[in-house]
Amino acid sequence: MLSQQHIDTVKATIPLLASAGPAITEHFYQRMFAHNPELKHVFNMTHQRTGGQPAALFNAIAAYATHIDNLEVLTGAVMRIAHKHTSFNIQPDQYDIVGHHLIETLRELAPDAFTQDVEEAWVAAYGQLADIFIKVEGDLYAERAAQQGGWKDFRRFRVASKTPESDLVTSFVFEPVDGGAVIGYQPGQYLGVKLHPKGNEFDEIRQYSLSTTPNGKHYRISVKREGAGDIKGVMSNYLHDHLNVGDEIEAMPPAGDFVFKDKQTPVVLISGGVGLTPMQAILDTLAKQQYSHPVSYLHACAHQGQHSFKEHVNSLKGQLNLSVHTWYEQADNEEEGVLNGMMQLEAIKDSLPLTDGEFYLCGPVGFMMFVKQQLLTLGVEADRIHYELFGPHQEV
Repeated sequence: MLSQQHIDTVKATIPLLASAGPAITEHFYQRMFAHNPELKHVFNMTHQRTGGQPAALFNAIAAYATHIDNLEVLTGAVMRIAHKHTSFNIQPDQYDIVGHHLIETLRELAPDAFTQDVEEAWVAAYGQLADIFIKVEGDLYAERAAQQGGWKDFRRFRVASKTPESDLVTSFVFEPVDGGAVIGYQPGQYLGVKLHPKGNEFDEIRQYSLSTTPNGKHYRISVKREGAGDIKGVMSNYLHDHLNVGDEIEAMPPAGDFVFKDKQTPVVLISGGVGLTPMQAILDTLAKQQYSHPVSYLHACAHQGQHSFKEHVNSLKGQLNLSVHTWYEQADNEEEGVLNGMMQLEAIKDSLPLTDGEFYLCGPVGFMMFVKQQLLTLGVEADRIHYELFGPHQEV
Protein backbone atom coordinates (compact mmCIF):
# COMPACT_ATOMS: atom_id res chain seq x y z
CA MET A 1 0.00 0.00 0.00
CA LEU A 2 1.41 3.35 -1.03
CA SER A 3 1.39 5.76 1.93
CA GLN A 4 1.87 9.52 2.03
CA GLN A 5 5.33 8.94 3.46
CA HIS A 6 6.15 6.74 0.46
CA ILE A 7 4.93 9.47 -1.89
CA ASP A 8 6.98 12.14 -0.13
CA THR A 9 10.08 9.93 -0.24
CA VAL A 10 9.73 9.13 -3.94
CA LYS A 11 9.24 12.80 -4.83
CA ALA A 12 12.30 13.66 -2.76
CA THR A 13 14.39 11.38 -4.99
CA ILE A 14 13.49 13.29 -8.18
CA PRO A 15 16.72 15.39 -8.06
CA LEU A 16 18.69 12.14 -7.77
CA LEU A 17 16.94 10.74 -10.84
CA ALA A 18 17.53 13.96 -12.74
CA SER A 19 21.25 14.00 -11.93
CA ALA A 20 21.69 10.40 -13.06
CA GLY A 21 19.60 10.81 -16.21
CA PRO A 22 19.19 7.96 -18.71
CA ALA A 23 22.27 6.26 -17.20
CA ILE A 24 19.80 4.72 -14.75
CA THR A 25 17.74 3.03 -17.43
CA GLU A 26 20.79 2.07 -19.51
CA HIS A 27 22.20 0.28 -16.46
CA PHE A 28 18.78 -1.24 -15.77
CA TYR A 29 18.46 -2.77 -19.25
CA GLN A 30 22.04 -4.08 -19.22
CA ARG A 31 21.41 -5.68 -15.87
CA MET A 32 18.04 -7.17 -16.80
CA PHE A 33 19.21 -8.65 -20.09
CA ALA A 34 22.30 -10.13 -18.41
CA HIS A 35 20.15 -11.91 -15.81
CA ASN A 36 17.06 -12.55 -17.95
CA PRO A 37 18.23 -12.90 -21.56
CA GLU A 38 14.89 -14.51 -22.48
CA LEU A 39 13.40 -11.01 -22.45
CA LYS A 40 15.43 -10.23 -25.57
CA HIS A 41 12.71 -12.19 -27.37
CA VAL A 42 10.25 -9.50 -26.23
CA PHE A 43 12.09 -6.18 -26.20
CA ASN A 44 13.05 -4.40 -29.40
CA MET A 45 16.83 -4.65 -29.25
CA THR A 46 17.22 -2.05 -32.00
CA HIS A 47 15.73 0.54 -29.66
CA GLN A 48 18.27 -0.55 -27.05
CA ARG A 49 21.18 0.01 -29.44
CA THR A 50 19.94 3.40 -30.61
CA GLY A 51 19.23 4.56 -27.04
CA GLY A 52 15.58 5.29 -27.75
CA GLN A 53 14.10 2.82 -25.28
CA PRO A 54 16.33 3.72 -22.28
CA ALA A 55 15.53 7.41 -22.82
CA ALA A 56 11.81 6.70 -23.08
CA LEU A 57 11.84 4.60 -19.90
CA PHE A 58 13.75 7.26 -17.99
CA ASN A 59 11.23 9.91 -19.04
CA ALA A 60 8.37 7.63 -17.96
CA ILE A 61 9.94 6.96 -14.55
CA ALA A 62 10.64 10.66 -13.98
CA ALA A 63 7.07 11.56 -14.98
CA TYR A 64 5.66 8.93 -12.62
CA ALA A 65 7.77 10.17 -9.71
CA THR A 66 6.75 13.75 -10.42
CA HIS A 67 3.01 13.02 -10.63
CA ILE A 68 2.77 10.13 -8.20
CA ASP A 69 0.28 12.10 -6.11
CA ASN A 70 -1.85 13.03 -9.15
CA LEU A 71 -1.85 10.06 -11.50
CA GLU A 72 -4.77 11.34 -13.56
CA VAL A 73 -2.23 13.52 -15.34
CA LEU A 74 -0.61 10.34 -16.67
CA THR A 75 -3.79 8.64 -17.94
CA GLY A 76 -2.97 9.28 -21.58
CA ALA A 77 0.60 8.05 -21.20
CA VAL A 78 -0.55 4.93 -19.34
CA MET A 79 -3.00 4.03 -22.10
CA ARG A 80 -0.41 4.63 -24.82
CA ILE A 81 2.14 2.39 -23.09
CA ALA A 82 -0.46 -0.25 -22.22
CA HIS A 83 -1.52 -0.51 -25.86
CA LYS A 84 2.11 -0.97 -26.88
CA HIS A 85 2.64 -3.59 -24.17
CA THR A 86 -0.32 -5.63 -25.38
CA SER A 87 1.16 -5.75 -28.87
CA PHE A 88 4.18 -7.50 -27.27
CA ASN A 89 1.92 -9.79 -25.20
CA ILE A 90 3.45 -8.52 -21.93
CA GLN A 91 2.32 -10.65 -18.98
CA PRO A 92 1.99 -9.89 -15.21
CA ASP A 93 4.97 -12.03 -14.16
CA GLN A 94 7.26 -9.93 -16.33
CA TYR A 95 6.46 -6.91 -14.17
CA ASP A 96 8.03 -8.74 -11.22
CA ILE A 97 11.25 -9.21 -13.19
CA VAL A 98 11.33 -5.56 -14.27
CA GLY A 99 10.59 -4.38 -10.72
CA HIS A 100 13.40 -6.46 -9.25
CA HIS A 101 15.99 -5.10 -11.67
CA LEU A 102 14.76 -1.52 -11.28
CA ILE A 103 15.20 -1.63 -7.50
CA GLU A 104 18.60 -3.32 -7.79
CA THR A 105 19.67 -0.69 -10.33
CA LEU A 106 18.80 2.14 -7.93
CA ARG A 107 20.67 0.32 -5.16
CA GLU A 108 23.77 -0.20 -7.30
CA LEU A 109 23.92 3.31 -8.77
CA ALA A 110 23.15 5.24 -5.57
CA PRO A 111 24.15 3.02 -2.63
CA ASP A 112 24.50 5.93 -0.20
CA ALA A 113 21.15 7.52 -1.04
CA PHE A 114 19.24 4.27 -1.40
CA THR A 115 18.39 3.80 2.26
CA GLN A 116 15.87 1.31 3.60
CA ASP A 117 13.16 4.02 3.61
CA VAL A 118 13.88 4.92 -0.01
CA GLU A 119 13.85 1.28 -1.05
CA GLU A 120 10.55 0.67 0.73
CA ALA A 121 9.01 3.72 -0.93
CA TRP A 122 10.13 2.73 -4.43
CA VAL A 123 9.01 -0.87 -3.98
CA ALA A 124 5.56 0.40 -3.01
CA ALA A 125 5.54 2.96 -5.83
CA TYR A 126 6.56 0.42 -8.45
CA GLY A 127 4.00 -2.03 -7.10
CA GLN A 128 1.26 0.56 -7.56
CA LEU A 129 2.40 1.34 -11.11
CA ALA A 130 2.65 -2.35 -12.04
CA ASP A 131 -0.85 -2.98 -10.70
CA ILE A 132 -2.20 -0.14 -12.84
CA PHE A 133 -0.64 -1.52 -16.01
CA ILE A 134 -1.59 -5.13 -15.25
CA LYS A 135 -5.22 -4.07 -14.75
CA VAL A 136 -5.40 -1.87 -17.87
CA GLU A 137 -3.63 -4.42 -20.05
CA GLY A 138 -5.72 -7.27 -18.66
CA ASP A 139 -8.87 -5.37 -19.59
CA LEU A 140 -7.54 -4.77 -23.12
CA TYR A 141 -6.65 -8.44 -23.58
CA ALA A 142 -10.07 -9.56 -22.34
CA GLU A 143 -11.94 -7.00 -24.42
CA ARG A 144 -10.21 -8.04 -27.64
CA ALA A 145 -10.56 -11.76 -26.96
CA ALA A 146 -14.32 -11.39 -26.39
CA GLN A 147 -15.01 -9.62 -29.69
CA GLN A 148 -15.99 -11.34 -32.92
CA GLY A 149 -12.76 -12.59 -34.48
CA GLY A 150 -10.76 -11.77 -31.36
CA TRP A 151 -8.05 -13.85 -29.75
CA LYS A 152 -5.48 -14.02 -26.91
CA ASP A 153 -1.73 -14.47 -27.18
CA PHE A 154 -0.04 -14.65 -30.57
CA ARG A 155 -2.02 -16.06 -33.51
CA ARG A 156 -0.56 -17.46 -36.72
CA PHE A 157 -1.17 -15.68 -40.02
CA ARG A 158 -0.19 -16.48 -43.59
CA VAL A 159 0.99 -13.97 -46.19
CA ALA A 160 -1.83 -13.77 -48.74
CA SER A 161 -0.26 -11.08 -50.92
CA LYS A 162 2.87 -8.93 -51.17
CA THR A 163 2.59 -5.72 -53.18
CA PRO A 164 5.23 -3.01 -53.80
CA GLU A 165 3.74 0.46 -53.26
CA SER A 166 6.85 2.53 -54.08
CA ASP A 167 10.63 2.25 -54.17
CA LEU A 168 10.78 1.65 -50.41
CA VAL A 169 7.32 0.55 -49.23
CA THR A 170 5.70 -2.87 -49.67
CA SER A 171 2.27 -3.96 -48.46
CA PHE A 172 1.62 -7.37 -46.90
CA VAL A 173 -1.83 -8.88 -46.46
CA PHE A 174 -2.09 -11.44 -43.65
CA GLU A 175 -4.92 -13.98 -43.37
CA PRO A 176 -5.38 -16.22 -40.31
CA VAL A 177 -4.03 -19.76 -40.72
CA ASP A 178 -7.02 -21.13 -38.81
CA GLY A 179 -9.41 -19.68 -41.39
CA GLY A 180 -11.45 -17.77 -38.83
CA ALA A 181 -12.56 -14.16 -38.73
CA VAL A 182 -10.34 -11.40 -37.41
CA ILE A 183 -11.15 -8.66 -34.95
CA GLY A 184 -11.87 -5.17 -36.26
CA TYR A 185 -9.84 -2.11 -35.38
CA GLN A 186 -9.95 1.65 -35.32
CA PRO A 187 -8.24 3.43 -38.22
CA GLY A 188 -4.82 4.52 -37.02
CA GLN A 189 -4.07 1.40 -34.95
CA TYR A 190 -1.20 -1.01 -35.54
CA LEU A 191 -0.52 -4.75 -35.62
CA GLY A 192 2.12 -6.39 -33.44
CA VAL A 193 4.02 -8.79 -35.74
CA LYS A 194 6.45 -11.47 -34.49
CA LEU A 195 9.05 -13.30 -36.56
CA HIS A 196 12.28 -15.13 -35.98
CA PRO A 197 14.46 -14.03 -38.90
CA LYS A 198 16.91 -16.62 -40.13
CA GLY A 199 20.27 -16.09 -38.48
CA ASN A 200 18.82 -14.10 -35.58
CA GLU A 201 19.39 -15.29 -32.03
CA PHE A 202 16.10 -13.87 -30.78
CA ASP A 203 12.55 -13.27 -31.95
CA GLU A 204 11.75 -9.85 -33.38
CA ILE A 205 8.48 -8.05 -32.61
CA ARG A 206 7.50 -4.88 -34.40
CA GLN A 207 4.39 -2.73 -34.64
CA TYR A 208 3.18 -1.78 -38.11
CA SER A 209 0.26 0.52 -38.84
CA LEU A 210 -2.73 -1.12 -40.47
CA SER A 211 -2.98 0.56 -43.85
CA THR A 212 -6.57 0.12 -44.94
CA THR A 213 -10.07 -0.07 -43.49
CA PRO A 214 -10.98 -3.24 -41.51
CA ASN A 215 -12.90 -6.02 -43.27
CA GLY A 216 -13.10 -8.83 -40.68
CA LYS A 217 -11.16 -11.23 -42.94
CA HIS A 218 -7.51 -10.17 -43.03
CA TYR A 219 -5.07 -7.38 -42.23
CA ARG A 220 -2.81 -5.23 -44.37
CA ILE A 221 0.37 -3.51 -43.23
CA SER A 222 2.72 -1.43 -45.40
CA VAL A 223 6.39 -1.53 -44.45
CA LYS A 224 9.24 0.78 -45.39
CA ARG A 225 12.59 -0.83 -46.09
CA GLU A 226 15.20 0.81 -43.90
CA GLY A 227 18.77 1.18 -45.17
CA ALA A 228 20.63 -2.07 -45.84
CA GLY A 229 22.92 -2.77 -42.90
CA ASP A 230 21.09 -0.20 -40.78
CA ILE A 231 20.51 -1.53 -37.27
CA LYS A 232 16.99 -0.14 -37.55
CA GLY A 233 16.30 -2.27 -40.61
CA VAL A 234 16.61 -5.83 -39.30
CA MET A 235 12.90 -6.59 -39.50
CA SER A 236 11.98 -4.42 -42.48
CA ASN A 237 14.70 -5.87 -44.69
CA TYR A 238 13.73 -9.39 -43.69
CA LEU A 239 10.11 -8.70 -44.59
CA HIS A 240 11.06 -7.20 -47.96
CA ASP A 241 13.68 -9.78 -48.92
CA HIS A 242 12.54 -13.04 -47.35
CA LEU A 243 8.85 -12.99 -46.39
CA ASN A 244 6.81 -14.21 -49.35
CA VAL A 245 3.27 -15.32 -50.16
CA GLY A 246 2.51 -18.49 -48.22
CA ASP A 247 4.97 -17.76 -45.41
CA GLU A 248 3.70 -17.40 -41.85
CA ILE A 249 4.05 -14.84 -39.09
CA GLU A 250 2.50 -14.42 -35.64
CA ALA A 251 0.45 -11.41 -34.60
CA MET A 252 -1.32 -9.92 -31.63
CA PRO A 253 -4.72 -8.22 -32.00
CA PRO A 254 -4.61 -4.62 -33.26
CA ALA A 255 -3.69 -1.99 -30.67
CA GLY A 256 -2.81 1.68 -30.39
CA ASP A 257 -4.34 4.90 -29.07
CA PHE A 258 -3.66 7.04 -32.16
CA VAL A 259 -7.09 6.63 -33.74
CA PHE A 260 -9.44 8.69 -35.84
CA LYS A 261 -12.04 10.46 -33.69
CA ASP A 262 -15.17 11.28 -35.65
CA LYS A 263 -16.14 14.76 -34.50
CA GLN A 264 -18.06 15.56 -37.67
CA THR A 265 -15.64 18.35 -38.54
CA PRO A 266 -13.13 18.88 -41.37
CA VAL A 267 -10.20 16.47 -41.24
CA VAL A 268 -6.57 17.08 -42.21
CA LEU A 269 -4.22 14.11 -42.64
CA ILE A 270 -0.54 15.11 -42.69
CA SER A 271 2.23 12.58 -43.28
CA GLY A 272 5.92 12.38 -44.06
CA GLY A 273 7.45 9.31 -45.70
CA VAL A 274 6.04 6.02 -44.44
CA GLY A 275 3.95 8.01 -41.96
CA LEU A 276 1.21 7.82 -44.57
CA THR A 277 0.36 4.21 -43.59
CA PRO A 278 -2.13 4.97 -40.79
CA MET A 279 -3.50 7.79 -42.94
CA GLN A 280 -4.52 5.23 -45.57
CA ALA A 281 -6.66 3.44 -43.00
CA ILE A 282 -8.29 6.71 -41.95
CA LEU A 283 -8.80 7.85 -45.54
CA ASP A 284 -10.27 4.50 -46.64
CA THR A 285 -12.60 4.48 -43.65
CA LEU A 286 -13.81 8.01 -44.39
CA ALA A 287 -14.45 7.03 -48.02
CA LYS A 288 -16.36 3.92 -46.94
CA GLN A 289 -18.50 6.06 -44.63
CA GLN A 290 -18.95 8.72 -47.34
CA TYR A 291 -17.75 11.33 -44.88
CA SER A 292 -19.53 14.60 -45.66
CA HIS A 293 -17.02 17.10 -44.30
CA PRO A 294 -13.94 18.33 -46.21
CA VAL A 295 -10.86 16.13 -46.01
CA SER A 296 -7.35 17.43 -46.75
CA TYR A 297 -4.54 14.98 -47.46
CA LEU A 298 -1.02 16.43 -47.16
CA HIS A 299 2.02 14.27 -47.86
CA ALA A 300 5.76 14.88 -48.13
CA CYS A 301 8.42 12.47 -49.33
CA ALA A 302 11.83 12.52 -50.99
CA HIS A 303 10.75 12.16 -54.60
CA GLN A 304 8.17 10.64 -56.93
CA GLY A 305 9.67 7.15 -56.66
CA GLN A 306 9.00 7.10 -52.93
CA HIS A 307 5.44 8.36 -53.21
CA SER A 308 3.29 5.45 -52.02
CA PHE A 309 -0.47 5.13 -52.65
CA LYS A 310 -0.52 8.14 -54.99
CA GLU A 311 -3.04 6.69 -57.45
CA HIS A 312 -5.19 5.20 -54.72
CA VAL A 313 -5.50 8.51 -52.85
CA ASN A 314 -6.43 10.37 -56.03
CA SER A 315 -9.05 7.71 -56.83
CA LEU A 316 -10.93 8.64 -53.63
CA LYS A 317 -11.68 12.17 -54.81
CA GLY A 318 -14.92 10.90 -56.29
CA GLN A 319 -16.05 9.51 -52.92
CA LEU A 320 -14.94 12.35 -50.65
CA ASN A 321 -14.71 16.13 -50.60
CA LEU A 322 -10.97 15.55 -50.81
CA SER A 323 -8.12 17.96 -51.54
CA VAL A 324 -4.60 16.58 -52.02
CA HIS A 325 -1.33 18.48 -51.54
CA THR A 326 2.10 16.91 -52.11
CA TRP A 327 5.68 18.00 -51.48
CA TYR A 328 8.81 16.38 -52.96
CA GLU A 329 12.20 17.25 -51.53
CA GLN A 330 13.73 16.34 -54.88
CA ALA A 331 11.25 17.09 -57.66
CA ASP A 332 12.27 15.34 -60.88
CA ASN A 333 10.07 17.54 -63.06
CA GLU A 334 7.20 19.95 -62.95
CA GLU A 335 4.14 17.99 -61.87
CA GLU A 336 0.72 19.46 -61.29
CA GLY A 337 -0.20 19.64 -57.61
CA VAL A 338 3.35 18.95 -56.40
CA LEU A 339 5.32 21.54 -54.43
CA ASN A 340 9.11 21.50 -54.15
CA GLY A 341 11.08 21.29 -50.91
CA MET A 342 9.90 20.90 -47.33
CA MET A 343 6.23 21.00 -46.39
CA GLN A 344 5.38 24.67 -45.97
CA LEU A 345 1.78 25.16 -44.87
CA GLU A 346 1.82 28.91 -45.45
CA ALA A 347 1.44 28.23 -49.17
CA ILE A 348 -1.90 26.46 -48.71
CA LYS A 349 -3.17 27.97 -45.45
CA ASP A 350 -6.26 29.47 -47.06
CA SER A 351 -7.45 25.98 -48.01
CA LEU A 352 -6.97 24.49 -44.53
CA PRO A 353 -9.69 24.39 -41.82
CA LEU A 354 -7.48 26.17 -39.29
CA THR A 355 -10.33 27.20 -37.00
CA ASP A 356 -12.34 23.98 -36.75
CA GLY A 357 -10.42 21.09 -38.31
CA GLU A 358 -8.88 18.05 -36.62
CA PHE A 359 -5.25 17.52 -37.66
CA TYR A 360 -3.56 14.10 -37.69
CA LEU A 361 0.24 13.88 -38.04
CA CYS A 362 2.53 10.91 -38.64
CA GLY A 363 6.13 10.76 -39.79
CA PRO A 364 9.68 11.27 -38.52
CA VAL A 365 9.94 13.18 -35.24
CA GLY A 366 11.67 16.16 -36.85
CA PHE A 367 9.00 16.36 -39.53
CA MET A 368 6.17 16.31 -36.99
CA MET A 369 7.81 18.95 -34.81
CA PHE A 370 8.31 21.13 -37.89
CA VAL A 371 4.68 20.77 -39.01
CA LYS A 372 3.18 21.09 -35.54
CA GLN A 373 4.97 24.38 -34.96
CA GLN A 374 3.60 25.69 -38.26
CA LEU A 375 0.08 24.68 -37.25
CA LEU A 376 0.40 26.39 -33.88
CA THR A 377 1.73 29.51 -35.58
CA LEU A 378 -1.26 29.47 -37.94
CA GLY A 379 -3.60 29.40 -34.93
CA VAL A 380 -4.53 25.72 -34.61
CA GLU A 381 -5.14 24.77 -30.96
CA ALA A 382 -2.80 22.07 -29.63
CA ASP A 383 -5.70 19.80 -28.60
CA ARG A 384 -6.76 19.56 -32.25
CA ILE A 385 -3.35 18.21 -33.29
CA HIS A 386 -2.99 14.43 -32.91
CA TYR A 387 0.15 12.49 -33.75
CA GLU A 388 1.62 9.00 -34.01
CA LEU A 389 5.27 8.23 -33.42
CA PHE A 390 6.89 5.04 -34.72
CA GLY A 391 9.10 3.71 -31.91
CA PRO A 392 9.42 4.71 -28.23
CA HIS A 393 7.15 7.63 -27.42
CA GLN A 394 8.40 11.16 -26.96
CA GLU A 395 6.72 14.53 -27.01
CA VAL A 396 6.46 16.42 -30.28
